[in-house]
Amino acid sequence: MTVPRDTKKIIAIQEELHSHLPSDPALRVRALESLLVEKGLLDSATVDRWIEVFSEQVGPKNGARVVARAWVDPAFRTRLLGDATSAVVEMGCPKLEANSLVAVENTPRQHNVVVCTLCSCYPWAVLGVPPTWYKSFEYRSRVVREPRVVLGEFGLELDDDVEIRVWDSTAEIRYMVLPERPPGTEHLEEEALAALVTRDAMVGTAKVAAPAAGN
Repeated sequence: MTVPRDTKKIIAIQEELHSHLPSDPALRVRALESLLVEKGLLDSATVDRWIEVFSEQVGPKNGARVVARAWVDPAFRTRLLGDATSAVVEMGCPKLEANSLVAVENTPRQHNVVVCTLCSCYPWAVLGVPPTWYKSFEYRSRVVREPRVVLGEFGLELDDDVEIRVWDSTAEIRYMVLPERPPGTEHLEEEALAALVTRDAMVGTAKVAAPAAGN
């Protein structure tokens, strides 16, 4: 069978790209980008634009704004817990990739953690790109069976009387955690509160830390 000329060209480019890639993942990404730009297959301005989108528009900053608003606005908090899909749209977040988003609230007696046991379903619109550990088989399998142990490995130690609930995301339903507002933040404005909220706190593998003294 004769291989089409375009296919031969693509194969040759792929072989050349991989032959130049270093072993370090970060360097591999940079090298791959440079080679794709050199071959005219990618525009560096497009790469910069996508980085900006994921870091500024699609990412944990969106979720952090949602959490901060829920902390300062009781009416919004009620809407978020009742219909998170509509609430995040109200905040101007990008369109959700799932039909439904559910917000689950942490309390002094209940801690929530999110997982996707089948693959790595994740609310990209509010939490950004999922971390590598979230997609790993070890996390997906163990956090359901031994959540307290797994959270301890993340450095989150919970009292024995705190109930841990694990929420399994699907292609149709995604979850985000509404973490507890840390003490000592009563004086902070909404923007400053959002700066405290981390991606891991909205997944449930961490708590939101109180600001350092003097800040």
